[in-house]
Order: sequence, then structure tokens, then C-alpha cells
Amino acid sequence: MKRILLPTDFSDNADNAISYAVQLYKDVKCKFFLIHSYTPLVTNTGSMLDTYSPPAIQNIEKETAEQKLKETENFFKKKFKNENHSFISMASFNLLIPHMKEVIKEMKIDLVIMGTKGATGAKEIFIGTNTMKAIKKLNFPIIAVPAEFKYIKPTQVLLPTDYRFQKSNKYFSFIRELCEANNSRLHILYVYNSVPLEKKQQKMEAFLDVFFIDTLRLFHVAEKQDLVDAIETYEIKYKINLLIMLYNKHNFLENLLFKPIVNEMVYRTNVPFLVIPSKKQ
Repeated sequence: MKRILLPTDFSDNADNAISYAVQLYKDVKCKFFLIHSYTPLVTNTGSMLDTYSPPAIQNIEKETAEQKLKETENFFKKKFKNENHSFISMASFNLLIPHMKEVIKEMKIDLVIMGTKGATGAKEIFIGTNTMKAIKKLNFPIIAVPAEFKYIKPTQVLLPTDYRFQKSNKYFSFIRELCEANNSRLHILYVYNSVPLEKKQQKMEAFLDVFFIDTLRLFHVAEKQDLVDAIETYEIKYKINLLIMLYNKHNFLENLLFKPIVNEMVYRTNVPFLVIPSKKQ
């Protein structure tokens, strides 16, 4: 049974991600954990403080959150009647990321699926979306679903890579399972900048070829292109409906000097985006 975490703030964006999740796993026995984190801001309650104490305000927030979670749960149960699926709703007086960490550990979650609106201009640098924060802090597989994306079976999957990863990454089997379940064609993309593959990279390319032996796979090389531009070009050319990237945490200096590719793609991609934690060789 798959155990999937679905954070929600009760927005259309969050509902769209939930809708994507239940359709992606419609043929799989799943337990979905709907969670909502709330942190009442007493400074914004104005005259409410004259009537209610902070604990009372917290109780009101809790009851409201639990009611909305139950309404969300009932809506999706009715819309996608599926005996394979069950739901558990959890409201918590907490910040979102700590709440997600607790649920992932305690409930042995396999995957997080959440919506993302992206950002524009300076906000891309100074204000991270909850999805971007989750990618950075959780070190866990996450599918980010763009707000306007309507479910399409992921039959064309794009995996950009520099072939600098560890074979021991346990999440490669997750990618293979997803591709096999959806009869996906896996496009493996390497961006070539006049530097030939090193022996270690060649070995990793051969490893992927063998590892995905039962998956229809195509290896592509994009010459002398910016990585993000190459990804967008291949998304259009091959009608990609799921993007996968391996995410390495960057150190403080790298974050100052370079905008990590994963950050940029979370804001720019128009298709669902699966981020897999990874360590470089």
C-alpha cells in the first residue's frame, strides 16, 4: 500500500494537486494523509482578543481546520469513488515543514504531492513557496503540481541528468515503478557543453540503461544549451507530462553564487515535477 502525504491550505491550487494524486494512483491501493497546518496570528485578530483568549482562538482554528479537512476528504471520496483509496485527515497547530516531517516519519510516508504556484520577479529569490521549502528541508521525494495543470497520464517522462549520482540511490526504483505502471517512455537528457563524458559518467549512463531495461527509454544529448532552456525545449518537442530531477543540496557559497536549477524549474515548469533526493559521486 502506498502512503501519500497531501498538504493543503484549502486553495484551488491544493485541490488540484490532490486531484492529480488520486488520478495518478487510481489503480493502486493507497492511504492518503490530508494535512493542514495552522498558526493563528493573534496580532491580526483585533477586537477578538477582547472576547477570546489565545487558547480559545487556537481551538476555533483547530475546529475550523478539521471541518474543512473533512469537507475536502468527502469531496474527493465522492468525486473519485475508488475502493483502493482511503483518507486520513490531520490538522496541527504547527508550521508546515515541521508538521510534514513529523507525519512523514510517524506514518511512514512514501511520497509527497503538493501544488505550486511559482513566483515572479524578485520573489523567486527572496520568497520561497512552501513547495520549494519542502524540497530543501525534507530530503524526500516530492511531486510539485503546477496550479493550472490538469491530470494527464505520465506517458512521456523527462529525466535530465549530468550522470553524477550514486547507484545506491533508493529512489531509482521509485522512478522505474512509476514508469512501468504508466507505460511511460523515459527520456534521459544530458546537456553537452563541449566536454565529453568522463569514465564515471559513462558508467552511470550504462547503469541507467540496464536499470531501466524493461522501460522504453531514449537517451538524448543537447549541445551547448542552458540546462533550463534545454529542458523546456525537450518538454515541448516530446510532449513531456512529467519532469524528474535529482536534487543535491547546495552549500552556502553555491547558493550565493548560483541559482540552483531545481529552484528555477519549480517556478518555470508547466508540467508536474518530481524531485528525487540525491548525492553526487
